Amino acid sequence: MFEVNFSEILVIMVVALVVIGPERLPQVARTLGRMWGKLQRYVNQIKQEVNSSMEVEELRAMERKIKAEADALERSMQQVDTDINREVRQMEHAPDKPQPEAAPSVATPVNPPLPPAQP
Repeated sequence: MFEVNFSEILVIMVVALVVIGPERLPQVARTLGRMWGKLQRYVNQIKQEVNSSMEVEELRAMERKIKAEADALERSMQQVDTDINREVRQMEHAPDKPQPEAAPSVATPVNPPLPPAQP
């Protein structure tokens, strides 16, 4: 964001020495250092809060997705259960008549057996 060269810092220090004076300069420098540290800690804290908020939102989105998939699976299982129960009821209510068997078809095999091999 800001690029400050060494020469610019030197100019700022000379101006501060002239304006503030040599007696108060160390105290002002300490105060500015503390303020800079507090500002950095505040910015880092805000970054951590934003990152944790993003992680929480990602987890919530993942939870919603998993719940939707679980609901879809549950509905599918209920449908299968309903279908099975319907089939069982139909089989229970079906008459006890033997099912007509299919007449055996006399069909020629696709590949007729080979004659036995001779020695």
